[in-house]
Order: sequence, then C-alpha cells, then structure tokens
Amino acid sequence: MDTGQERGGAGETYDTPCPRVDAVETSDKPPAYFPQPGDELPAQPEKEMGPIGPWATGRVTFTPQDGLTGVRPVVDRYSVTNSGASQWRAHNEKFFKQSNEKIREAQLAVSNAKRCVDRAYKETDKTQWESTEYLRNRANEVYRWKTELEHVIRDITKEIELLETEHRRVKHSLSVLTIPESIAGEFIQLRSKRLESDLTRDEVEEELTKEIALCSEIRALLNETRNQIEMQLTELKAAKARMEMDWADKTDAYTIDSRCMELKNDSPLILWKPGATRFPGEQSTPASYEHYTRESLTDAEAAKQRSENLRSTLDSIYKNSTKDLRDQATRVDLVLGQKIKLTEDVRLQLEKELLHCLHELANTEKSIEELRHSTRGLDYAMKVAQTRLANRLERRNVDNCRDTPQFALIEEVKLLNERTSAVLAELKRAEDTQAGLVKARSDLEHEIIVKRKTLYIDKERGQLLRSFYPTTI
Repeated sequence: MDTGQERGGAGETYDTPCPRVDAVETSDKPPAYFPQPGDELPAQPEKEMGPIGPWATGRVTFTPQDGLTGVRPVVDRYSVTNSGASQWRAHNEKFFKQSNEKIREAQLAVSNAKRCVDRAYKETDKTQWESTEYLRNRANEVYRWKTELEHVIRDITKEIELLETEHRRVKHSLSVLTIPESIAGEFIQLRSKRLESDLTRDEVEEELTKEIALCSEIRALLNETRNQIEMQLTELKAAKARMEMDWADKTDAYTIDSRCMELKNDSPLILWKPGATRFPGEQSTPASYEHYTRESLTDAEAAKQRSENLRSTLDSIYKNSTKDLRDQATRVDLVLGQKIKLTEDVRLQLEKELLHCLHELANTEKSIEELRHSTRGLDYAMKVAQTRLANRLERRNVDNCRDTPQFALIEEVKLLNERTSAVLAELKRAEDTQAGLVKARSDLEHEIIVKRKTLYIDKERGQLLRSFYPTTI
C-alpha cells in the first residue's frame, strides 16, 4: 500500500468516509421515440371511427395520468389496443430513463467506490505512518531508558565488586587483628611469670592492657562495619535485580516495538488477531511507567551513593585504626625498651653490690678470725696474771702481803677482763655483721635472679614476640 504522502496530503481532511457524486443532467432535444411536446394533451383522431369494424378504436382504458386499467378493451382480429403513441413514447422514455438511471447509479457507485477506496488507502497509509512514527518515538524512548539502565547497572555492578572487595578486606583485617591481640595477651601472660619483687603493674603492662582494649574496640568497629557492608550489599543486589528485571522488560519491549515498526502490508508475519484490540487491566500508563523507571534509577543511585560513602568511611576507619595500633605498639615498644634498660641497670648495680658485699664479707670473716686470735692472746695474759696471783697466795705468814705487785696483778686481771669483754663484744658484733652480709648476699643473689628472669621475659621472649607485630600494610 502506498504511503499517505504519495496518495494524498497528510493534512487533507474529509467530512465523510466515502463522499458520493451526483449525476449531471443534460438538456438535449429528445429523439422521436421519446415523448414529444404536446403529448400531455388528449389525442384527436383524424376521422370518426366506430367501436366495431376493421378500424375500430376499441375502448381506451389507459391514460397517461394514472395508467389505470379498466375493463377489457374491444378486440378485433388484428390487435388489442390499450394505449396510444404518446403512451408508447412515454413507455420508451420510462425504460430508457430506468436504464440510464441504473447506469448512472452504477457509474456513480463505481466512482464513489473508487474515491472511497482511494481515500481509505490514503487515510490508512496516513494512520499507518503516524502509528509507525509513534512506535519509532516510543522505541527511541524505551531505548533511552534501557541505555540509562545499562549504565546504572554497570555502575552498580562495579560498586558491588568494590564493596565485596572491601568486605573481604574487613574479614581479612579481623583475622589479622588477632595477631596483635594474641601478641599482647601472650606477652601479658609471660610477664605474669615474673618473680615476686618484679611482679608489678608497671607502664609496660598498662600499655599492653591499653593495646588489648584498643584491639577490642577496633574489632567491634570492624564487626559493625562488616554488618553495614553486608546490608549495603543486599540493598545493592536488590536494586540491581530490580533494574535488571526492568532492563529485560525494556529490552523485550524495544525488540517488540522495533519488530512492529518494521512490519509492512507485505510482511509475511502479519495475521488476524481478533483479540488484540483491548486494554488489559494490568497495563501501566506513561506517567506510571516513567515514575517506576525513575524510581528504580533514583533508588539505585541512592544505594550506590550510600555504598560510596560507606567505602570512604572504611578508608578513614582503616587509616585511623592502623595509626592508633601503630602508635600504641610504638608506645609499648618504647616503655618496654625503657623497662629493659632500667632492669639491666638495676641488675648491673646489684651485681656490683654483690661483689662489694662479698668483698666486705671476706674482710669481716678475716676480722673475726683476727678477733678470735686476739681473744686467745688475752686469755694467755689472763692465765699468766691469775697464775701469778695464785702462786703469790701461797706465801706464808707475814710474807703474804698486800704489796704493790699484788695490787698491780689484780688491776691487770681487771683490765684483762675488761679488754676481753670488749673484744668479745666486737667479735659478736662482727659475727652479727657477717650474718647480715650473708643474708644481704643471698638477697642480692635472689634479686639478681629475679632481674635476670625479668630480662629474659621482657628482652628475650617479649621483644622477640613483639617483632612479629604486623606491619601497617
């Protein structure tokens, strides 16, 4: 079928589907077999004839006015006369008119049918062209929405991949976070094995406790962040599924509209579809269609924006958490180094003090021996004085006199007693000092053992354990 532009103008309008064309009357002079002027007047015979005879007129019952039939006319052997020449011409004209009228009606019907078909074709082509344009515009609109959905789906898919990467990163961070937690906890357990005097709550233990508390806070924050990521992933996947369904519907709609747009009157796939001209109840309106698509795009963009904000928050969380952990680890290492240095200084001083104590203990033991020898020398002198006094008491009679030697020997015994008591007192004091030095030596040796144990725990075990602390990366 030709298009509307080829068969008629697209802007041409008609009042009726198929207009009719009336016949045009012609005014030519009628031929002899048609009614002539004067036929409407009564006929005048040329001569009088009787009702019976060879030229009998018969009884005329036909009149041009009404054509009524009367009684049977007079009949002779030649004919039955029931009309005249004017009636004959009128009769001819009647049939010619009837034939001409039918011919004109047939020609007019054919002309009107051609005009109706031509107009129907033009209007059909025009309507089909307009419908094709509507389908083309609609297909372009559906394609535009489909393309926009494809871009948003691509962005959402990329965002889901990035968020899943962050989710794996959070899980990995939670697993890595167990390393500093276990290091700090194990170090605290090691330091609980220090000996009595060093089993104190020092700065190292306080910083280790702070490190464990910091790890717990970061773990709680990462667990909350992981839950937020999982919820955001669910939201993104729901938005993606909704847009993919909408994209699939629009792809099918675009394919259908494109196929419909390509259909022509000579297409092999056109069929009768009697039930196609209906409005299903579930059909949407253009406004609801646009609202649904825009709502899907808006929700997807909002979910994508929230995901981007969450990822930026994750970066700050990682940065701050890593900085806090490294700062706390640095503080632990710093106070641990200071504690080790202080313990080593104390141990060195204790060892020096132990050497000095041992030296003094040796001197004290030597002095005690000397004092013991001194007491023995005084004993000998006491024996001499007492022996002299005892021998002089054996004098008889008047010779047993209280003379000066007697008093001198008694004074000597007295002085020797005093000197011996003093020496014994010094000996006792020296022995007590020796016992104190022995105890001090024992205490120093035990304290040195304590300090060496603490150094072994803090330096040999602790610093080695702290060397496994994870890096910032």
